[in-house]
Amino acid sequence: MSILLKNRGALLLLMLNIFIVFTGIGLVVPIMPSYMTELHISGSTVGLLVAAFSLTQLIFSPYAGRLSDMLGRKKIIVIGMIVFAVSELLFGLANAPALLFASRMIGGLGAALIFPAVMAYTADTTTDDERATGMGFINAAITTGFIIGPGIGGFIAEFGIRVPFFAAAVAGAIAATITLLALPESNKRPRAVQDKVSEAPRQSLFKQLLNSYKEPYFIALIIVFVASFGLANYETVFGLFVDHKFGFTAKDIAFIITFGSISGAVVQLTIFGWILNKFGERNVISFCLITAAAFVLLTLLVHTYWLIVIVTFILFLSIDILRPAIGTQMSKMAEEKQGYVAGLNSAYTSLGNIAGPIVAGFLFDYNINYPYISAAFVLVLCFLLSLRAKRSSKPNTVQQATK
Repeated sequence: MSILLKNRGALLLLMLNIFIVFTGIGLVVPIMPSYMTELHISGSTVGLLVAAFSLTQLIFSPYAGRLSDMLGRKKIIVIGMIVFAVSELLFGLANAPALLFASRMIGGLGAALIFPAVMAYTADTTTDDERATGMGFINAAITTGFIIGPGIGGFIAEFGIRVPFFAAAVAGAIAATITLLALPESNKRPRAVQDKVSEAPRQSLFKQLLNSYKEPYFIALIIVFVASFGLANYETVFGLFVDHKFGFTAKDIAFIITFGSISGAVVQLTIFGWILNKFGERNVISFCLITAAAFVLLTLLVHTYWLIVIVTFILFLSIDILRPAIGTQMSKMAEEKQGYVAGLNSAYTSLGNIAGPIVAGFLFDYNINYPYISAAFVLVLCFLLSLRAKRSSKPNTVQQATK
């Protein structure tokens, strides 16, 4: 029996936790235009709200990854879910921009605790051959959360734009309780190994990021940053873009995102592992980057509802394959430091998610088309970087083959 099948109960519980978190994040997308009107905030403020979430996640992710290596994945996941529930409750209660910022920063802390621990738990409980499949399941839960989140936000918002956030807070509290009672700890390595892990990253966040250039996965981290920057440009202003340009309602936005993302979940649950094993992480990453860049630009050129749906469908599919492909590649390089590397992955993602939304928000206020032009440009640069990374890896591959 494979390790993945043996631990399927734990994997399902991890999927539930990450699903709830990303459902809560996705709730904001169709509702944000209404919040802009009610609280009189601009596109740049929306960008800063997303950046505040990511900044907090950036600050705490490396420490959270290290804590999960030292204290265990389960404890960190439970604490993260409680923090997430508090952030959703506060967002629902917020009646001023300052409270929205506080909510997003608390949410960023929750994400910093949860995401590295979940990824490290998955790495703990899978073999190298099963790693892509395990990561695919986790990222399918993420994708499904994004699918369900906007849908819930768009439809339940008719009963009040704050109702979905209260529901997310309750769901987070329930998930934390179930995890506390049912999830076994995965990090049961010998004490000597845990001591070795705990000694390695005893550095400040700045030093961890500064010294990451020495690591074999540094180029992968740069790709994570640049890709996150470009994708955050697109995602931050999508609801605002179709609302302002086409007059789409919250229901319209929810449907487009749902239809555009659902294919990603299907792929991750079925053939994602086969795709990576067949074509390799590097080839899949490069292909997804250039596809995403092309379809971001196509978003500016289409004008009918169904063409927007089709373009978004293909774009979200490429994004949903790209993210777990990068995560799988890095986890294979991490060896015994799964939590630490997952934390750095999350930190670089947060750097991109800080810069991307800020740039997108200010560009949106200037011209609603500019965020997508900049996103496409950055994704093309990332594609070129991925090609360079593939070329630089070939000599190492040849050397290893001759040993």
